[in-house]
Amino acid sequence: MTIGIIGSGGLGANVARALAQKGQKAILSNRRGPASLASLVAELGPNIQAGTVAEAAAADMVLVAVRWADLPAALSGLPGWNNRIVIDGTNPVEFLDPDSPDAKDPANPLAAYGIKAIDLGGRYSSEVFRDFVPGARVVKALNHLDVNVLPQPEVSGGQRVQFYSGDDAAAKAAVRQVLEAMGYFPVDLGALDVGGRLAELPFGSLAATNFIKI
Repeated sequence: MTIGIIGSGGLGANVARALAQKGQKAILSNRRGPASLASLVAELGPNIQAGTVAEAAAADMVLVAVRWADLPAALSGLPGWNNRIVIDGTNPVEFLDPDSPDAKDPANPLAAYGIKAIDLGGRYSSEVFRDFVPGARVVKALNHLDVNVLPQPEVSGGQRVQFYSGDDAAAKAAVRQVLEAMGYFPVDLGALDVGGRLAELPFGSLAATNFIKI
């Protein structure tokens, strides 16, 4: 199974690192093109290739690792998903300019963290995300932890827990296999409308919870 990664920021790059450490192959992409990834893929080794967004999106399993505001631009104009697996690694937050009024807004409980929750009108994020990838089998995963710990799946004598959820059993099983191959301990949170809410940053009850399976 080929894995494509759309987005090479903190999430995409660190998932690529975690895959590379276990000898797993992936195509890493961003909107700036493969040349912009030359130094990163050289660091990660031969199992991680730089590609275009279209090439990454054509993989059997695709991780979307872009900021919420960039979803429309990142996913527009791509070929049909045709029942392929798409991992939703996004969270509905806006990253704030530290000099902006929003970053100093006392009414924003997340201002100290440099983010602001995006109002989805009562919908949960994966419900909205599915609209960007019609025909895909969506699994929510790799979104609930600080991206900087992702290349460290084995820590403190155990395995770091990764939550995942989705509505297609076969798609979830495939994602679980990838998470296990990366060294994580996967925990199934059920359907998207249950697990997606629980692990969604910033307000999901399991968001940013760092469990270790000993």
